[in-house]
Amino acid sequence: MNGRQTGSERRDPLDVAAVQGGVEAYRELLIRFMRELVAIPSMDGQIGEVGARIQAEMDALDFDATWFDPMGNIVGRIGDGPRVILFDSHIDTVGIGDPEEWEWDPFEGKIEDGILYARGASDEKGSTPGMVYGMAIAQRLGLLEGWTAYYFGNMEEWCDGLAPRQLVQEEQILPDYVVVGEPTKMQVYRGHKGRVEMQVIARGKSAHAASNELGDNAIYKLLPVIKAISELEPALGYDPFLGPGKITVTDMRVETPSINAVPNRCTLFIDRRLTFGERPADEIARIHDLIPPEHREADGISVALLQYADPSYTGYVMEVDKIFPAWALKPDHPLVRAGLEVCRALGLPDHEPGKWDFSTNGVFWAGHAGIPTIGFAPGDEKTAHTVADSVPLDDVVRSTAFYALLPAMLRRLLD
Repeated sequence: MNGRQTGSERRDPLDVAAVQGGVEAYRELLIRFMRELVAIPSMDGQIGEVGARIQAEMDALDFDATWFDPMGNIVGRIGDGPRVILFDSHIDTVGIGDPEEWEWDPFEGKIEDGILYARGASDEKGSTPGMVYGMAIAQRLGLLEGWTAYYFGNMEEWCDGLAPRQLVQEEQILPDYVVVGEPTKMQVYRGHKGRVEMQVIARGKSAHAASNELGDNAIYKLLPVIKAISELEPALGYDPFLGPGKITVTDMRVETPSINAVPNRCTLFIDRRLTFGERPADEIARIHDLIPPEHREADGISVALLQYADPSYTGYVMEVDKIFPAWALKPDHPLVRAGLEVCRALGLPDHEPGKWDFSTNGVFWAGHAGIPTIGFAPGDEKTAHTVADSVPLDDVVRSTAFYALLPAMLRRLLD
């Protein structure tokens, strides 16, 4: 398929039938591309191979430019108009966990009742085929007049928002609008809660377990903190759209000379989901206040904000605090309205724009940078990170028409 438009192919930007016909003509290619993407493992941020496969597809579709950024994310561009829209799809995945829990190869996957089951099918390789082909079809049919469109295949699982931050700072690409391809069940989403990650460190004193009275058990110091956190949620904030704040102890790590010794250090990790009106600094202070007075910092217990500084597979390092803002686009924003209008034009069910329960790269695009952002993609976030990770293949194909039509619909509403 040549992505270039000819005079004979120029159509009304809202000629939905032409778009759907163009999409349907590439159904088998879209499904094959989808299956090839999930067949390439991309766990732990190792996206080089799957990024190269996407780059090859974009080159075959005659994108204007394709390249890897310094972090190792794949970028493709079509058009050179003054308005800029970016389609964001993270192409890394979590691991497969216990292989014995899978009844099929998690990378080869299986198709049952039209649904592809494989690691990364919903979270979120399922949006990439539609985005890539949608951009190319849009260009061929004249839907990108006045637009520059980017595809951004990135790593997100271990620190959401980091790849977009790098793209803006290093590549100097600052879109006017963003579409995030996390699973939305083929509905328009307009926000989600934020998050702050923190740790509580208790310091004790080692001793032989046979003489434990000589030690100071770091685990025991944190038991009242864990209990208090487990009872905390009723006191947290609430927003009518985003819902209640959440808090979870997610991990504990212990330092001890041996399993026959009193632990001298214990670190507790906390995931605090923030709704509107909740500030990270206040939530860190809240956890500090849960520490019994006799065990506060003078006695070796402290609370700290976590930071992310792990190198990408290319060796690129960007240090950031693990603060991820809550965000929500207004329901009457032109980008939200355009997304809903495209859904109606495609015959998708009417719906109120929704929200994710989990977090996405929207924490940077909308939360930090203030860029209007929506989500739209096939798949259901409830299957993410499970052995039921899956996506309906018909929706992978149908989503292509949404991505192709959105810029033209948005242009109509803006102009």
